Amino acid sequence: MPPNSEDSPRDRGGMLVIAVGTDIVEVLRIGQMIERHGEVFLNRVYTDDEIRYCQRRKEYTQHYAGRWAAKEAVMKTLGTGWSRGVGWRDIEICAGRNGAPSILLRGGAREVAEQAGICDILISISHCRSFATATAIAVGH
Repeated sequence: MPPNSEDSPRDRGGMLVIAVGTDIVEVLRIGQMIERHGEVFLNRVYTDDEIRYCQRRKEYTQHYAGRWAAKEAVMKTLGTGWSRGVGWRDIEICAGRNGAPSILLRGGAREVAEQAGICDILISISHCRSFATATAIAVGH
């Protein structure tokens, strides 16, 4: 299929896939970080809304791990990792009314996204007792 045809998977409804990022993390690892470093760790990585969201869940460690994986996946789409002016809290995983996650960028993450022509980042998060994984797709016009 030609790269710029109407049926191209890289161009749906005027949206161009700019980058894809994925991450997987052991839930136990995130649980140990919370146990070892408590609020210092939580406040360094997660926004206040993310902390409230996760704390309300029965299996809260799985939700923290899912958000960690999502933030890592987003950083991969930005091409920065957790450096070059992008901090953990610059990427917020929001929960919609239907439970679907979405991404809110601020600070350095927003600046990098704008420079790369990224207008939205789609996110999917899954988790179980052992692992959490996330896939992010950065799109532009």
